[in-house]
Amino acid sequence: MASPLPMSDTSTPFFPKLSSFPKIWSLFFVTYPLQFKYNKGRLVLAPHAVYTQNLSVPSHSRLPNKTERVELENDSISVLNERIRRDFAKREASRTVMDSEEADKYIQLVKEQQQRGLQKLKGDRENKEGGFSYQVDPYTLRSGDYVVHKKVGIGRFVGIKFSASKNSTEQVEYVFIEYADGMAKLPVKQAARMLYRYSLPNENKRPRTLSKLNDTSAWERRKIKGKVAIQKMVVDLMELYLHRLKQRRPPYPKSPLMAKFAAQFPYEPTPDQKQAFIDVERDLTERETPMDRLICGDVGFGKTEVALRAIFCVVSSGKQTMVLAPTIVLAKQHFDVISERFSSYPNIKIGLMSRFQTRAEKEEHLERIKNGGLDIIVGTHSLLGNRVVYNNLGLLVVDEEQRFGVKQKEKIASFKTSVDVLTLSATPIPRTLYLALTGFRDASLISTPPPERVPIQSHLSSFSKDKVISAIKYELDRGGQVFYVLPRIKGLEEVMEFLEGSFPNVEIAIAHGKQYSKQLEDTMEKFAQGDIKILICTNIVESGLDIQNANTIIIQDVQQFGLAQLYQLRGRVGRADKEAHAHLFYPDKSLLSDQALERLASLEECRELGQGFQLAERDMGIRGFGTIFGEQQTGDVGNVGIDLFFEMLFESLSKVDDHRVVSVPYQSVQVDININPHLPSDYINHLENPMEILDAAERAAEKDIWCLMQFTENLRRQYGKEPYSMEILLKKLYVKRMAADIGVTRIYSTGKTVFMKANISKKVFGLMTESMTSDLHRNSLILEGDKVKAELLLELPKEQLLNWIFQCLAELHASLPALIKY
Repeated sequence: MASPLPMSDTSTPFFPKLSSFPKIWSLFFVTYPLQFKYNKGRLVLAPHAVYTQNLSVPSHSRLPNKTERVELENDSISVLNERIRRDFAKREASRTVMDSEEADKYIQLVKEQQQRGLQKLKGDRENKEGGFSYQVDPYTLRSGDYVVHKKVGIGRFVGIKFSASKNSTEQVEYVFIEYADGMAKLPVKQAARMLYRYSLPNENKRPRTLSKLNDTSAWERRKIKGKVAIQKMVVDLMELYLHRLKQRRPPYPKSPLMAKFAAQFPYEPTPDQKQAFIDVERDLTERETPMDRLICGDVGFGKTEVALRAIFCVVSSGKQTMVLAPTIVLAKQHFDVISERFSSYPNIKIGLMSRFQTRAEKEEHLERIKNGGLDIIVGTHSLLGNRVVYNNLGLLVVDEEQRFGVKQKEKIASFKTSVDVLTLSATPIPRTLYLALTGFRDASLISTPPPERVPIQSHLSSFSKDKVISAIKYELDRGGQVFYVLPRIKGLEEVMEFLEGSFPNVEIAIAHGKQYSKQLEDTMEKFAQGDIKILICTNIVESGLDIQNANTIIIQDVQQFGLAQLYQLRGRVGRADKEAHAHLFYPDKSLLSDQALERLASLEECRELGQGFQLAERDMGIRGFGTIFGEQQTGDVGNVGIDLFFEMLFESLSKVDDHRVVSVPYQSVQVDININPHLPSDYINHLENPMEILDAAERAAEKDIWCLMQFTENLRRQYGKEPYSMEILLKKLYVKRMAADIGVTRIYSTGKTVFMKANISKKVFGLMTESMTSDLHRNSLILEGDKVKAELLLELPKEQLLNWIFQCLAELHASLPALIKY
């Protein structure tokens, strides 16, 4: 018999039909006096209901009045339903279903992957115990810097000076830290073990308040909040990664043609490059799971060569490759490079999709992609559109992922479950870097510059026309070309007039993304050929232009650019063996924000080649790294500062097994509370088929908490807020369902004590109670052997007792997103 209340499709109106008399419902005792007449019902909308279109309702329905709305908003079931929707909607829909034996195998793989990621990318942080240390060396701090003491909280570093210790005249070096209620002094050795640099993931570098020396409870609460947030991140990562590990594709064959293709590379690979080649080849030819690898290396360090070898491996096996670039300029350059490299393989067909094409050309390309007539397809985000249908896509190469929008990144992420993905970046977005740091994404770091490369000379100063003229004249006199970059289109013409007046006999042109396709293409071609000497442009040239003769770049209003953008723009020059110059101009330092000043200072410090990765780390400290889904910046980092946050994160990753919760079957849960309320006769008549509805309620509870939530909201949407006795019946279902989810097999009470029999570890219990917002519930719970025990102040009547258990379990259940559920 179909359920009258759909579990997953909330768009269907609820019309119960009585087909056959259902089984006797064991949980509830219901009276059903047929002699009463039907009382006219009313429709009451729950505040968090899933609203449906075309919902047929009685003509006498009305919206709830103000009193009823307040009653619903304060209703404990509605509050729980909203939390379930928020915490479980996305996660549960995409959860990978595994049995425990299979999960054990995959979790072991995840742990090995974490260790590889941590050792490879954070080896310099490793301490003697083999863990990862983010403590700050007190001697590197400056007066006024904010620091975090692991046990006390956030303070302001004052300085280091010698002072006599309590029981000795001997002078000892102490670190002095100012807190909200006084000054603390710590021996330097102790401080080195307990102090972390404090920085926030947003523009405001100052903490909201300093901690108190004499009351560390507020700091403990902040730390616990950070710990719970970290656990949730770890579980999200685990589930994302486990889902990827479950995907399968046959490994690509190791072809002798690969060595022949690699031999065409005209340079001697650097050691880092060689390792990246090996990493990618292993991913493709030795693994059965799709590749998701980040190649991080500065501009001109050989990332493209790594991608070319991966493309050859996949295409020579008969599969297609998509090469995705953020701009037309970069896509065109990739197309040219790939075409040249594959010129001796006439059977491999390469196509470029861009707005430079006519409609007919685009249609022809779409048809060739669909029927397999193109092997390598290069283009911008248009390749992610619904009209592009691939014949046999095997590899996606993404260049500079940070330049794509949120929707495009989501589309890219959707490919990762079915095809191999290789991401190239000089300064990876913080989210990508974060995944690589935690080991949940494979990463190869190319930090060794090619032998012929020379560092770029960076000059940071306030804007002056004389300085601009001098810099351009120097480059033109040595036969070179110049990029002149502004943050916006407005102002390009003004700069053109100024430069034409200063250099009347020099060919100057403007380039920006809103020009006609043909005009932009012609301008870029002429600049690449050397006919145009000065190119005035927006950051459209940020990625991809490889022009050996352009070795000076001028960036005006530098404060308008992000750190990664500036680093990329600076990398447009210095591609040859000539010394290159980057002139970074700001209007006036007094107009710059603290964040802009810090960005510029970071750029000055990262003058050496191969520092894109370090710069991305700095950027993560300045602007935060967001959630792993990249949707928003996380405030949880701000609670403890980035360094302590990372240490807590790595600690949580290394002990992932400690936070594993084992659910039990719904039917195995006993709720020994003798409570069987009678439903009012008018509500029974109003329900039309009450026995069928009650039966559907238990089926929903048996399936999962999400279905029970949907059932309750459908019931309320169709029939209004239930009477108190029906609320008690629903709560009993919720109690049983939540108990099953967290591994509780029996709930009973004796006098003032409530017992919950469960197989819960101390660490899981600790995390559950730490997550609780109610001190009343948290302080009453203790774990003794296989029972969670709660001492109440007095013996409660049965209905009040059920309400207390409902609230307590709702708080324990809220910690589930932070626990491994396999």
